[in-house]
Amino acid sequence: MGLKEKKITKQFQDEKLPALKEQIDKAAGFDVPLEVEWDTLFEDRFTHLYMDTYSQIYFEPFIEAFTAITADDLGKEALQEGLKKVVVVNRDNHHNPTHAYTFKDGVLEVNHCPVSNAPDVSRRTKVLIELLENNL
Repeated sequence: MGLKEKKITKQFQDEKLPALKEQIDKAAGFDVPLEVEWDTLFEDRFTHLYMDTYSQIYFEPFIEAFTAITADDLGKEALQEGLKKVVVVNRDNHHNPTHAYTFKDGVLEVNHCPVSNAPDVSRRTKVLIELLENNL
């Protein structure tokens, strides 16, 4: 990761990530361990988009899905007992959420391209809810 990417990452971490993490924790009902592999989240030609797309692709779907899952006590309990960690990464440049999310041994991973289909938060949320409901 070069200086330009480091600056964008730091700006996002300072300006947006704290509020997003707070919303994730509130939606889940507990402090969700979050691991982000920042150095995998870059494609040089799109660096000007990351302040918006990171939220849309990686974090907003968690907030919306966790809110839906924890709408009742059974969901709250299942999420708290089943979710051990969330990992954000882009190893395989997936553009389709059906391929981007995995949930295994309590680890929820999103392995998604950092820019493709960014505004389609609802589709990613739907896939994420279904994955969690089927595996918690």
